[in-house]
Amino acid sequence: MNITVIGGGTGSTVVLEGLKKHKELNLSVIVGMMDDGGSNAVVRDEFGLLPLSDVRKSILALSDSNSNEVLRKLFTYRFSDTNSMKGHTLGNLLMIAMTDILGSEIEAIEMYKNMFSVRGNVIPVTLDNVRLVAKYDDGSKVVGEHYIDEPQVHKNITDFYLDAPAKATQESLDAIKRANYIILGPGDLYTTVIPNLLADGIKDEIRNSSAKIIYVTNLMSKIGQTREKTQSEIVNVLEKYLGRAVDFVLINNGKVPQEAYKRYLEDKEHILEDDLHDGDGRVIIRKDLVASDPIKKQKGDELKRSLIRHDSDKLATELCNIFNYNRSGVLRILTTLLGYYKD
Repeated sequence: MNITVIGGGTGSTVVLEGLKKHKELNLSVIVGMMDDGGSNAVVRDEFGLLPLSDVRKSILALSDSNSNEVLRKLFTYRFSDTNSMKGHTLGNLLMIAMTDILGSEIEAIEMYKNMFSVRGNVIPVTLDNVRLVAKYDDGSKVVGEHYIDEPQVHKNITDFYLDAPAKATQESLDAIKRANYIILGPGDLYTTVIPNLLADGIKDEIRNSSAKIIYVTNLMSKIGQTREKTQSEIVNVLEKYLGRAVDFVLINNGKVPQEAYKRYLEDKEHILEDDLHDGDGRVIIRKDLVASDPIKKQKGDELKRSLIRHDSDKLATELCNIFNYNRSGVLRILTTLLGYYKD
């Protein structure tokens, strides 16, 4: 069974870490290449390369659990004590070096996939150097993923696009074409999920695909993106950029860790109101999907990160239930038809 995950951020890595344990699944992840914050800003501005952080995260998420532990630690190490390197991950620097050695980022990705015994495909959505643009309800406009992701005040996005055309890679289009299921989320709506849909060809390929689409909703709101929105409003926004309805919505109904939740409340964030219902072709599935322990911030990481996340095993279990339910349903129909014609 072919599964294509679209996103590439931290939320997608949780999905991949759970699903990779199910060896019967052929996994691909389409990774956004529009990040321009943190160490990615240096990668783009000083080295002229596309952002590498989400690619690096996806490689590690799909890596064999028995791969070289020392190499894994090196790949995730983040500098914290020096002024010039503070906030950078060694993995990004190693990927820059491999790109220089081999001559392209694609070849560097393939090399690290082999080194980490990755079971699956890690695919950049585009190789064009573009930035995200957001227009807001107060008439203002912001250019750059980093500024959209961490605004100073909350505003509602009314339009979202790229600052230049971006051609989708053929590999990303092929991954969508062969997919039985396409998984979107969890992840920031405007800075992780939707950017991949803006590359030329992606939306059309998804619209023409026979794959079932699963959207994994976020656990908490996000300033400048989903604050004050309900789950149905978020799904409607996603479907607007997707060009078709999602088939399944997987939503958490478990309790979030209270200590971390208090910190969200202090920042005026909230659990997203669940006003979803079956209909319009969607099936809504509510399960306990939240990790029981809050996420600790990594040393040297200066970016604002989510402290409450999905549990990879819980999420994989429910996703596989969807895969197996649909497959068993098809088998039942075929068996009935075969029995009918036999009689």
